[in-house]
Amino acid sequence: MSTTAPIRSLATEVSALFGELGIDPERLRGGSLAVYSPIDGSEIARIKEHSAEDVTEVIGRAQAAFLAWRVVPAPRRGELIRLFGEELRTYKALLGRLVSIEAGKILQEGLGEVQEMIDICDFAVGLSRQLYGLTIATERPGHTMRETWHPLGVVGIISAFNFPVAVWAWNAALAIVCGDSTVWKPSEKTPLTAIATQALFEKACARFGEVPDGLSALILGNRDIGEVLVNDPRVPLVSATGSTRMGGEVGQNLAKRFARALLELGGNNAMIVCPSADLDLAVRGILFAAVGTAGQRCTTLRRLLIHESLYDTLLARLKRAYLSIPIGNPLEPSTLVGPLIDKAAFDQMQRTLSTAQATGGNILGGERVLSDIYPEAFYVQPALVEMTTQTDMVRRETFAPILYVLRYKDFSEALQLHNDVPQGLSSSIFTTDLREAETFLSVIGSDCGIANVNIGPSGAEIGGAFGGEKETGGGRESGSDSWKAYMRRATNTVNYSRSLPLAQGIKFEIEG
Repeated sequence: MSTTAPIRSLATEVSALFGELGIDPERLRGGSLAVYSPIDGSEIARIKEHSAEDVTEVIGRAQAAFLAWRVVPAPRRGELIRLFGEELRTYKALLGRLVSIEAGKILQEGLGEVQEMIDICDFAVGLSRQLYGLTIATERPGHTMRETWHPLGVVGIISAFNFPVAVWAWNAALAIVCGDSTVWKPSEKTPLTAIATQALFEKACARFGEVPDGLSALILGNRDIGEVLVNDPRVPLVSATGSTRMGGEVGQNLAKRFARALLELGGNNAMIVCPSADLDLAVRGILFAAVGTAGQRCTTLRRLLIHESLYDTLLARLKRAYLSIPIGNPLEPSTLVGPLIDKAAFDQMQRTLSTAQATGGNILGGERVLSDIYPEAFYVQPALVEMTTQTDMVRRETFAPILYVLRYKDFSEALQLHNDVPQGLSSSIFTTDLREAETFLSVIGSDCGIANVNIGPSGAEIGGAFGGEKETGGGRESGSDSWKAYMRRATNTVNYSRSLPLAQGIKFEIEG
């Protein structure tokens, strides 16, 4: 089901939003980087890009800022993030709407993304008083041994279009309380939300006072400036979110200079629906996970493994639900599915569906809709694709609302299918059988970084570390102990005795 509503010029609205956020609307004009809204395909800005020389200078300022910021006490650093959280609360509605306009998310998801930023600020403020080390038992009398953590340096952040501001916040809030500076390269498809976020951070800095210039920097442009950031020896850590291809290139370049990589890459997330599952709960979980953000989340549900006893019943319910999903302008409250980001995403979806059909797939949906109203935008009917086997195509991630449906006979078969993909981000199972649930969470169950029971794979909270295994990259962001990625560890031994015993009982005596 599609929904439509007239919209005023989005460029005009973006200009008004910039004004309300305290940003000069002239920043939207006069540059070489064109920005388009996926809502109607219209150009909403043309911003100035940074050159490679600009990026080198920005990193230099960030390095100087780090040297000053690292000596600020961590709780004081947390105060800056607290103030930033206040700015986000004040401007949540405006920034959330800008996210929807620029990324095409429904308004509820745009607002939810800003709430994620607020949540990680709260988490980071508490963390600023909990950067704990260890006291370690030592084998040498008259000695103590401990572990300490120190700020790392300039942190590069490369973010993707689908979460244009939250992923930056996951990294930046933690990095800044850890004593680092940051340089942010947002997707060239969503630079406006980055400009707005940087402006709000600068408001917080002005209230805080004595923030070193360059503590949080923004670089705008295409892939080439991202490469400058990745290759600069003054940047000891780069956190990159995007495709597996991109992550492979970034990781290799960082490894060449022995820098750290925090990679959040592809996902090919599955859900197992067991015979005892609560189907009402499962249907709701499947729908949000499969079609939310028009299938453009790294945690989107892409493979549905249904026990043969439930297959026909559950699939019939899903087909009815799919045909009634409101698709349209994401700024309208009734809309649940907005547009794909651009034509390239639509073309990739259509190529994948053609391959699925050629390999025996039975397809419901997948066609373009609303093209008569939005000829320059790309709205699609989410696709359900019944497959008899898990083909190579199914094992690849397509960043679009395509849900492959397969049946299974026994639980061991379901686990084998579940894990038989190169990616390992998020996973879920719907069951009321304790043995199945605990097996899924055990070492022989899901091989993903996130494993959920009776909830879909999409929609992680900031309290738990976010990330995955295999081709997902292995990185962890947000909660838990992920702060350690932004710091360097030192093991310290102190001899407070008058003797010098050596470890392992080694005797090394010198006469004279």
